[in-house]
Amino acid sequence: MTDETRRFLRSIPSLSGAAPELNPQDLPDDPAAAFLQWLQAGIGAGVPEPHVMTLSTVDSDGVPDARTLVLKDVDQRGWAFASTKSSRKGSQLAHRSAAALSCWWQPQMRAVRIRGEVIEATPEESLKDLHARSPVAQASVDPEDWTLWWVQPERVEFWQGSTDRRHQRIIYTRDQQDWTREVHRTEAS
Repeated sequence: MTDETRRFLRSIPSLSGAAPELNPQDLPDDPAAAFLQWLQAGIGAGVPEPHVMTLSTVDSDGVPDARTLVLKDVDQRGWAFASTKSSRKGSQLAHRSAAALSCWWQPQMRAVRIRGEVIEATPEESLKDLHARSPVAQASVDPEDWTLWWVQPERVEFWQGSTDRRHQRIIYTRDQQDWTREVHRTEAS
C-alpha cells in the first residue's frame, strides 16, 4: 500500500450516519424479535434495501467465502436465505453446515452479525420460496435444485456505531434453548 492510497482511504468519511437512540434494555429478550425491531426501524428511516445481507461460508479447504443475498424470513428457527444446491454456497454448506450473516445499515450506523449451524428447509418450504420469485427468476432455476436454508443462530451481535467511537454491542448467545444477553460499550481512546 502506498502513502497516497492510505491518505486517500483515510479521507473517506466513516460513520457518517445518524445513530438512533439506543437503550439496550429496551431490546427484546429474543434476538429474532430484536432484529425485526431494528429492521422495522431501518425501513422507517429509509435505509435502502435493509433485507440485503452478506452470507459467509467456508470451502472444503477452510477458506472463507462471502457473497451478498436477500433475507427470506426470520422467525424462532433463525434467518433464512435461498439459492441452488448446485451453487458454490450450496456445495460449501454441504461440506460444512455453518455460516455467518452480516447486515450493515449505514444511515443508522447499525450492523447485525448472526452465526450458527445451517439446516435445509423442507422441500415444500423451498418450493414455496421459489414460487414467490418472479416468473423470469423461476424459469432459470430447476425446482429440485432450489433450496431454502435456515441459519440457526448460536450468537447474534447488534452493533451500533457512534461518531465518538464509543460503540455499543449487544450480544445474544444461546444457552441451551434460552438466550443470554451482554452489553459492551467501547471506551473512547
